[in-house]
Amino acid sequence: MHRYLVISHHTGEDCVKALKETLAIGYLTHFDWGCKDGFHTGWAILEAEDKAQAMMSVPTFLRGSAQVVRLMKFDPDKVQKMHV
Repeated sequence: MHRYLVISHHTGEDCVKALKETLAIGYLTHFDWGCKDGFHTGWAILEAEDKAQAMMSVPTFLRGSAQVVRLMKFDPDKVQKMHV
């Protein structure tokens, strides 16, 4: 499993639909939301097999504008050994 940052944008007009559909697919509480501050975006860090599986946390109508980024941590010792 890998860790992914999922970023799901929506408009103010689509806010209730986005929230209800995210609830329906079981991911509402996985996301942190900026909607109450006028920034209609949800962010989640999820474990998934691949980007496609992570994208399944986003309602279908928002997947075209959603972003999925694989996350990783760097080992300090390995970074010290890297060459420029």
